Amino acid sequence: MSNYTIGLDFGTNSVRALIVDAGSGEEVGMAVHNYEMGEAGVIVGRDPNIARQHPTDYLVGMEKAVAAALKNAKSAKGFSPDKIIGIGVDTTGSTPIPVDADGTPLALKPEFAKNPDAMAWLWKDHTGFAEAAEITALAKKIRPQYLAKCGGTYSSEWFWAKILHAKRTAPKVFKAAYTWVEHADWIPALLTGTEHPSRLKRDICAAGHKAMFNPGWGGYPDAEFLGQLDPKLSELRSTLQNKAYNVSDSAGGLTTGWAKKFGLREGIPLAVGAFDAHLGAVGSGIQPGTFVKIIGTSTCDIAVSPLSKTLPDIPGLCGIVPESVLPGHYGLEAGQSAVGDIFNWFVLKVRPAGMGHAELDREALMLRPGESGLLALDWNNGNRTILVDQRLTGMLVGTTLHTTPVEIYRALVEATAFGARAIVERFEEYGVSIKRVVNCGGISIKSPLTMQIYADVLNRPLEISRSPQTCALGAAMCGAVVAGRKAGGHDNFAQAAKAMTSMHSTKFKPVGANVKTYAKLYALYKRLHDLFGTRDYAANQFTLMKELLEIRDAVRR
Repeated sequence: MSNYTIGLDFGTNSVRALIVDAGSGEEVGMAVHNYEMGEAGVIVGRDPNIARQHPTDYLVGMEKAVAAALKNAKSAKGFSPDKIIGIGVDTTGSTPIPVDADGTPLALKPEFAKNPDAMAWLWKDHTGFAEAAEITALAKKIRPQYLAKCGGTYSSEWFWAKILHAKRTAPKVFKAAYTWVEHADWIPALLTGTEHPSRLKRDICAAGHKAMFNPGWGGYPDAEFLGQLDPKLSELRSTLQNKAYNVSDSAGGLTTGWAKKFGLREGIPLAVGAFDAHLGAVGSGIQPGTFVKIIGTSTCDIAVSPLSKTLPDIPGLCGIVPESVLPGHYGLEAGQSAVGDIFNWFVLKVRPAGMGHAELDREALMLRPGESGLLALDWNNGNRTILVDQRLTGMLVGTTLHTTPVEIYRALVEATAFGARAIVERFEEYGVSIKRVVNCGGISIKSPLTMQIYADVLNRPLEISRSPQTCALGAAMCGAVVAGRKAGGHDNFAQAAKAMTSMHSTKFKPVGANVKTYAKLYALYKRLHDLFGTRDYAANQFTLMKELLEIRDAVRR
């Protein structure tokens, strides 16, 4: 008899619920609920660095998504809600939420309901860029080990930069907050009735990659270090436990109240939460040697390595954290701050002759690499990996009076592929073996243009995870593992991956002629990358535009 698990996937713009057969991986029910507040669920402001979300969207969204998914699953033979044996949760991150002494988000209280500073500070909120630089400078001076495990530079996308910025710009909110809780921790705690800060289980994924947590120095940064940033941060440190949990750990059982709202059994085990990209890697069957690219509004690149293998510190990564992806393995995270968001910006903001994604994709496929004479930088939302600088911006070089919207669109896609190649090269430079590349996320399925360009630029065959909801599938796998084999789930992630994951039949292989052209264009991209992204690159770039034109003319001939 089949047993089922639920994966709850909280993205940037929506929440989805996926119901999966734990034995076969068949997805029997899925529903998406778009957040209703702000712009596509994001609360923005006059400052372009602001990006917040209201916790009410999370509550309403998951209740409606689960109800709809259960309704859709009823058509599956043998399914019934009482066969749900486990639940897993993934969210964006770092997305910290200020909460009171009972663990209630301040934005759910009447006096803070309309205050963006009291809401969840979404991953792409970059208001703390100055604080991130300050954290980096202090750590270099007195705690270099903290930086070594998070790539050498602390990011404005991360936990402490956001909280320190809140202390300085939103004193009323900061004073009212007893502590700050990652979205990925709050949802499992809420559903299990463990949201009180003394009972809350914080996950190693968020803590390790975004909040400088490491078992090697006793957990989160010490009070002395935080106190030099601001004395109030050392007080906040006392609200954070010295232990963090991985996704094979249970956060507790589903409460009576939430069981009634969902129409499920009370006590169903919930896994400790994690970030969407990390569970997207789990849903793609990640193992050592596999490089998983989760391609969405931004990208996250995930690799794992056994804890028994000594890894060097890798500059520019978002961290090397024990058990942040799979138990028994280091999790390595990198990524780009914008990919799908760049394509959306061009289509929705620039509005190129009224053309949409599908039409641009079709026409851009007709162009050959180098034919446009264009070269772009993929920094429209800053640089997440290698440079770790959110004050960098996008660039387009090579435009003429004959440049078309389709040519620009293709150049933007190519720029994200060049950024992806730089990340792959950084992994390999420090000895991380990449034997296969697996892609997941909507773009990997919807855009053959993007996938073929990535295959050509990376000069590697690209596989695509079978599930179009790979992050939610990874969360559902966590539900199966915390349920255990005796309950109809799995005892470990190797078993879960074998039963619940597979690859799409479509693969993208590099085309030799394209590979050669892109190698030339990538060399020019690297020159722009180093010129505008580093302090010590001062080589004259007089020939760059000329070389672009030479490539263009050769291709057209």
